[in-house]
Amino acid sequence: MVSSSSSFSSLVLCCVVIFTAVFVTAEAQLIPNFYEKVCPEALPTIKGLVEKAIEKEPRMGASLLRLHFHDCFVNGCDGSVLLADTANFTGEMTAFPNNNSIRGFEVIDEIKAAVNSACGNVVSCADILAVAARDSVATLGGPSYKVLLGRQDSLNASWMDANTNLPAPFLNLTGLLTSFASKNLNLQDLVVLSAAHTIGLAQCATFRTRIYNDTNIEPSFQADRQRICPPVFGTGDNTTVALDGTPFSFDNAFFNNLLAQKGLLHTDQELFKHDFSAADFLVRRYSTFPEAFLKDFGDSMIKMGNLKPPTGAKSEIRMNCTRIN
Repeated sequence: MVSSSSSFSSLVLCCVVIFTAVFVTAEAQLIPNFYEKVCPEALPTIKGLVEKAIEKEPRMGASLLRLHFHDCFVNGCDGSVLLADTANFTGEMTAFPNNNSIRGFEVIDEIKAAVNSACGNVVSCADILAVAARDSVATLGGPSYKVLLGRQDSLNASWMDANTNLPAPFLNLTGLLTSFASKNLNLQDLVVLSAAHTIGLAQCATFRTRIYNDTNIEPSFQADRQRICPPVFGTGDNTTVALDGTPFSFDNAFFNNLLAQKGLLHTDQELFKHDFSAADFLVRRYSTFPEAFLKDFGDSMIKMGNLKPPTGAKSEIRMNCTRIN
């Protein structure tokens, strides 16, 4: 039972955060212990609900990780990917890289309701995405890196920006590097963040071109995937297969697949071409030294999580992650 004075304090804090957040620009400094005093229950609550969701459906870990990536790459880590369409904008959910693809919204909604119940409206949806991604990785055997916190939630979303900023599955290595460089992410970040594909599933529509057109693909692997994914566009597009042999274990199997020319996505196999490039070197390194991959993955996730919305963008802490207050 929460006392009336405690409830009043939470309400005041909630109102103060909402009121001030609208005028906070994207330059606020993120820190790991942001919720230590304002909502000490936040991180344990998120962790518990993420573990529950993954226990119910192991694929959900990859889905929550992907939500954070798709949020950050479109105008910074601001929770914009969660916004439903309004009269003023078309959101990012139906952009081509997201439509019928990104998932896990119900888990985020459950987490948001739980932390609101515990502390009032003081935990941003953008921070929930960042922590849920980390906890998903850790639950599936990956590193439990420190998440920097204190993000605000955007007041809008952009269908067009999602189509423009999210890397397309047909990009070559140069295109991938350009996309990541636009976010101040380098080759190492590209390689280790791409290895998030060590968990989860991919839809036929995203790898059809690779298994029918690419030549740098292991023949038996190619034939097996062709049996699953028909060549005709629009046929079996939503059929899913595992991205690697251990889709519910966060490990370095992704890199072993690339060495064997068994990368499922064209963009993944672009990282390894047997050409002694810097990308090749990193793939070989992480295949040989899994502990180096896990450390560098955590570092790159922290770096990506620092991507900020455009300078001057107004923000808030949403009461409901799918709509502005």
